[in-house]
Amino acid sequence: MIKQAIIPLAGLGTRLLPLTSVFAKELLPINGKPGIEYILDECIDAGIKEVIFIISQKKIMIKKYFNNDDFYKKIIKKKRDPRIIQEYKKILKYKKMIKFVYQNKPKGTGDAVLKTKKYIKNDFFLMLLPDDLIIKKNCSKSMINIHNKFKCSVMASMKVNKKTVSRWGIFDLKKKLVRNNYLIKDVVEKPSVSSAPSNKAVIGRYILPKKIFSKLSKQKPGKGGEIHITDAIQSLINDNHKFIAHNFLGKYLDCGSMHGYIKSTLEIGKLWNYVW
Repeated sequence: MIKQAIIPLAGLGTRLLPLTSVFAKELLPINGKPGIEYILDECIDAGIKEVIFIISQKKIMIKKYFNNDDFYKKIIKKKRDPRIIQEYKKILKYKKMIKFVYQNKPKGTGDAVLKTKKYIKNDFFLMLLPDDLIIKKNCSKSMINIHNKFKCSVMASMKVNKKTVSRWGIFDLKKKLVRNNYLIKDVVEKPSVSSAPSNKAVIGRYILPKKIFSKLSKQKPGKGGEIHITDAIQSLINDNHKFIAHNFLGKYLDCGSMHGYIKSTLEIGKLWNYVW
């Protein structure tokens, strides 16, 4: 069973400057709710019991956000505002399931994953990248269902415009297993339009095996001096470890760029029919 999730949060968030010069991008409100809470709600609905946040000292405000009990107690004692009481109960629910580990040097997503090695208990775990919001359908939940059926690793997949494949990690797929699910042959990082094996892109939801830690611990830095998770995944695929590409049914939102962040707010606002 998949009961643990990890969420890398140590990135600098340069695509959202100048906001991220003083503020953690994961706490920026999307339709009145911090972006990270959408990710946590996805985890809870998928049956996850423990979430490991990988943060840096520069992102310490994320830890403070979930550990600000004295502030809430003081305000609640003074005002008894039902909305604030409800918010505090929600924060307490999140707090009980969150563990923090640190990645103080930006050495890539692979390095961030490696920081969680001693905390992962079972053979597989879920990883979510917080820049990628998937609404309307719970992608993690459907991926866990596929994992339970095939007992292997699963990665989220989305069809993209062929002209944009050089912006994505792209799947080379072997064969269809069941509806919307394909066996992965290779993962090609940002190929040219002419060399791309498909237009099925990697999206930030992964069910990974505990075996990936041994790959990451031996892996040499790649492009930009970083440890890339896709290199470790490809190494496992080369060792005949089965990975499935899951074409999810929800709506994808990129909230990691300024344009995407604004679009995400508008899309979620329409979904919940907010009236301000």
